[in-house]
Amino acid sequence: MTTAILDIKRWGNNLGVRLPVGIAREAHLHEHQRVRIEVEQGRVIITPLENQQINLEQRLAQFDQARHSGEVMATTQLGTEQL
Repeated sequence: MTTAILDIKRWGNNLGVRLPVGIAREAHLHEHQRVRIEVEQGRVIITPLENQQINLEQRLAQFDQARHSGEVMATTQLGTEQL
């Protein structure tokens, strides 16, 4: 088992940790890979995910209007005199 003692740093409004190459290699992590991060009994668990390409239909099926929608776009075109 590979271990490391690291410092947590601020990254914008978030906190981050840089993973040493030995840790990343042993965990089979690589740049731009998606991971799932969970907290279980006070421990942070990082699980690598398979890079899956999803099509537009699958993306739209995952869309949650209550969570992701913002302003409603106008469906009619406004003339310059109405602006």
